[in-house]
Amino acid sequence: MTEHHLHLVSDATGETISSAVRACLVQFDTVPKVNQHLWWLVRTPGQVRRLIEGIQAHPGVVFFTLVDPEIRVVLEDACRDLGVPAVPLLDPVLLALKQYFQADFRSDPGRQHNLDDAYFRRIDAIHYTLAHDDGQLLEKLHDADVIVLGVSRTSKTPTCMYLANKGFKAVNIPLVPAVPVPDQVLALVRDPATDAGTAPLIVGLTREARSLSQLRRNRLRVMHESVDSIYADEEHVRDEVARARRLFARHGWPVIDVTRKSIEEVAAAIIQRIQRHQGMSW
Repeated sequence: MTEHHLHLVSDATGETISSAVRACLVQFDTVPKVNQHLWWLVRTPGQVRRLIEGIQAHPGVVFFTLVDPEIRVVLEDACRDLGVPAVPLLDPVLLALKQYFQADFRSDPGRQHNLDDAYFRRIDAIHYTLAHDDGQLLEKLHDADVIVLGVSRTSKTPTCMYLANKGFKAVNIPLVPAVPVPDQVLALVRDPATDAGTAPLIVGLTREARSLSQLRRNRLRVMHESVDSIYADEEHVRDEVARARRLFARHGWPVIDVTRKSIEEVAAAIIQRIQRHQGMSW
């Protein structure tokens, strides 16, 4: 079996380049084995030398996000000598922005990770979201950016944590059969003093009944409980989903079907709605 090697090189944490390459790799699911070699915080000649030794040992495509021109030249020259492609991942974006803004950019490694307001907003959102997981601390709902409702196993918690990592304060509240929606949520809808743009967005998550039933069965197996529980019964699940949908429709809350969607896709759809709801442009 042929092994393929990719070298991901960054002068910062590598988050940007890893995400970009990962998004592209999923389009090549017929390629059997791809080894990714990760080289983070590459900022000195010594670090570049060790990197080049690694490329020599396992030749393959080199993707890099390096802003220091001297470090870049050393790496590009070495790749040329070794006969391996070197791809500057951010160059097309930087060039397009430079031409559009008619301004030069800074060569400042890791600048996007500076401790700015966005960083502290993200940390605050993570703390808030953890404290409000699974319907906790309902007395502080006004501080949320979004309230996510859904029956069990509709990906509420992971979606909210993803949103928190993007800087949005997210509350998730489970919809349980025979248990009414918390008064604190309905109060947001009923309160005439609540401004539509400043009140939290309320979103409903749903999933196809058959898929949801199977997820619940899997959960019961992991917990060594009977899969014959009404919790996983498909007809019962179908009724739960229908009741939740009627609730969402009654209040005019937007609904996102998470069936066959990744957490990232669900969160992206919610973020779009938050931005429209709050009149945001970022």
